[in-house]
Amino acid sequence: MANSPQAKKRARQNEKRFAINKARRSRIRTYLRKVEEAIASGDQDAAKAALLAAQPELMRGVTKGVFHKNTASRKMSRLASRVKALG
Repeated sequence: MANSPQAKKRARQNEKRFAINKARRSRIRTYLRKVEEAIASGDQDAAKAALLAAQPELMRGVTKGVFHKNTASRKMSRLASRVKALG
């Protein structure tokens, strides 16, 4: 348990940040799932649209520190190649 005022404040900040990061991570996963579903349905146009919507959201996660830059790039690259393979 935090004893000093500084540690107590840190604990409060960590809780708040954890909630924000959790919500952002969930939002990004939702966008990625939409791309996966579009790929599974075999509709290239829908998959492209979903990928274009997911890309800025994923990169925003990088700037906010939720994902590492290389992780986001790898996910985008793999999804893009799967969407391209539909055509």
